[in-house]
Amino acid sequence: RAAACRHMAAARNPEEAGRGAEPRPARDGTPVSVDMDTAIVLLGAGVTAITHPLLYVKLLIQVGHEPLPPTVGTTLFGRKVLYLPGFFSYAQHIVKVDGKLGLFRGLSPRIVSSAISTIVRSKVKQAIPVEEAHRMSNREDLKASLRKVVKEVSCGTELITVVLVAVISVRCMAQFVGREAKYGGLFSSIVKIFQEEGLGGFFVGLVPHVLGEVIFLWCCNLLAHFINTYAVDDNFSQAPAVRSYTKFVMGIAVSVLTYPFMLVADLMAVNSCGLAAGLPPYSPHFISWIHCWSHLSQQAQLFRGSSFFFRRVPMAAVSMPVE
Repeated sequence: RAAACRHMAAARNPEEAGRGAEPRPARDGTPVSVDMDTAIVLLGAGVTAITHPLLYVKLLIQVGHEPLPPTVGTTLFGRKVLYLPGFFSYAQHIVKVDGKLGLFRGLSPRIVSSAISTIVRSKVKQAIPVEEAHRMSNREDLKASLRKVVKEVSCGTELITVVLVAVISVRCMAQFVGREAKYGGLFSSIVKIFQEEGLGGFFVGLVPHVLGEVIFLWCCNLLAHFINTYAVDDNFSQAPAVRSYTKFVMGIAVSVLTYPFMLVADLMAVNSCGLAAGLPPYSPHFISWIHCWSHLSQQAQLFRGSSFFFRRVPMAAVSMPVE
């Protein structure tokens, strides 16, 4: 009966019929598109949970925690070298100490951060007209495409607010080093940081993180734009497929260059916060993020933790000859 009434109303008012493709609100007044946003948020939370052990191990390597001794290995040229434990060995050590659930320490703040990022990113995409999304492949619309890139990057920088939640996640994971229990849940950690450090405690490591994110977004979008505009010929039959992967490939390449910014941001998040991971001998007291960057550069450690496998011991740290 309700469907028949809608058809009759559409026949009386053609303008209403033309808007039939728009999402209609549910009985409680909530748009149907909210269901899709919820599904995306849940999917993002699942991916965050699955990949969390990888980031957990990477963070412990970043702060310099090496609980397992190196092993002797052989290079392709037959030379013996010392290798630090890879991801699986490190993860097994965490399981032995904290159990399987220990691999998910600090997960809840990351899920909150992921949800905020997903929601904001969805709103940004909705704010950009659909017609502009197809102009990247037309060289005649160069100015329009550049405006689209600037708009995407400018809106994307708003996602950096999730760093405030990431500080809590980093500190929760870094507690493994000294076996502390200072930071627990999300809200209790917020209260703890505010009581001890004030509002400034939520912004430690913000500058290098912002710089890294901005450089990543600008370089990734601009490189993908110029490659899609000038390097990919419109007459090429596989041009749409190539353009669809350009930004993904550029993201991988640019992330390698911006990794030191993320490393410095994570180290500053735990530096001198009362955890063992942020105190000597794991880390000196850094006056600023520039001081931290300079120290890592002198130690040739700006890319520490960027690899999970085949991690060699620096020759300067070897106390006795390998061969």
